[in-house]
Amino acid sequence: MLELDLNAQRGSFHLQVKCRFDSDWTVIFGHSGAGKSTLLRLLAGLDRNGASNALQGRIALDESTLTDTANGVWLAPGRRRMALVSQHPSLFPHLNVEANVAYGLSAMERSTRAKRVTEMLELVDATELANRRPQDLSGGQAQRVALARALAPAPRLLLLDEPFSALDGTASDALVDRLQIWLRANNVQTVIATHDATDAFATAAEVALLREGQLAAFGPAEDVLEEERERIVGRLGPH
Repeated sequence: MLELDLNAQRGSFHLQVKCRFDSDWTVIFGHSGAGKSTLLRLLAGLDRNGASNALQGRIALDESTLTDTANGVWLAPGRRRMALVSQHPSLFPHLNVEANVAYGLSAMERSTRAKRVTEMLELVDATELANRRPQDLSGGQAQRVALARALAPAPRLLLLDEPFSALDGTASDALVDRLQIWLRANNVQTVIATHDATDAFATAAEVALLREGQLAAFGPAEDVLEEERERIVGRLGPH
């Protein structure tokens, strides 16, 4: 369970969100500039108060407080038991795929670490990429590897920011199907930010609809995104 009560200023942009994510798969939906990426960065602990930033509020995961500005609580990203995967994978260029996925597993014994890396690459259908360097990967392949690296340390919360943008529809659907099964089996709550409503409908997601930094609606995809579904159907209909 993820609880949010945030009032954040980032330059001229103002974000206000108060809700609770109970579902194991939640979609933050909104068009460009709605505040999706800003919200994910706040959840990950990557944005703090600064010259152009101001943050007030609280974030809690499973009743453990991650951020509480009123009481001076701010857990560093590495202590939040969460992983963030963006649409621009930041793989280590000097490491091959296998070493990238193993990066956060230094505390494991070598045999256990190797088994975990193999499991993660199989999950994202990237086993054949193990010995390649990031510069030799396509955009879709790099996204798969970045996802495997994020999941390898077993986070409690997975944050996805347009993570399948470089994959075609069929490949993306197949990956999401496998992911949802694995994430539920391993008790990993997932929050995905997207501007593509099909990501919400295809996964029967709980949806938080953002408009200009404000939470406009929250609930089942078929209710929150009814207007968006009608727009899509209209575009696909006869001309």
